[in-house]
Amino acid sequence: MTQQATPARPAPRSRLRRVLPLLFTAWLVLEIWLLVQVASWLGGLTVLLLLIAGAVIGGSLIKRAGLKALSAAIEQSKNPQSEQPQTGTSMTVGAGLLLIVPGFLSDLVALTLLFPPTRALWRAAGRRIADKAMRSTATVGSDAFADAIRLQEQMRIHRPDGKVIQGEVVDPETGPPGPQGPDTTYRPPIAG
Repeated sequence: MTQQATPARPAPRSRLRRVLPLLFTAWLVLEIWLLVQVASWLGGLTVLLLLIAGAVIGGSLIKRAGLKALSAAIEQSKNPQSEQPQTGTSMTVGAGLLLIVPGFLSDLVALTLLFPPTRALWRAAGRRIADKAMRSTATVGSDAFADAIRLQEQMRIHRPDGKVIQGEVVDPETGPPGPQGPDTTYRPPIAG
């Protein structure tokens, strides 16, 4: 008689993963309800023109943000040591995408991403969420967002010029390990 192994339990889903489908459904229902209400007040043709105008404005915002990011990347490639200011392209692209999505509630959120006072609030909220994900004790692979934030932090190490400098950690209280004489061991040259 062989003993059967108990199947491993899947990792518990985070609260956001459980609530997100419900929030998305509620958002869609609210968008449709708002479209019907505005259409009954202004007329269907006016609502259609407003939705088309929102899509055109959203597309131009995305195009402008892309050109701004491209020029910042070109400037960074010409002078890698220069400190580039934040361009805010991710917020602008997000606003453009929300303007393209049909609905007035998404347009309202898009406007909050464009105006500087509310943009600062969104940026602060994003930083808080990213900091929380960085401090998350979730195991690797169980939370995709936390994994992405950790990977981004690891990639930041290589941003300035991509070079890795070899070294060793020295405890200041105990001094360097081993003999105190000069280090004469061979080390291969750093290829650059």
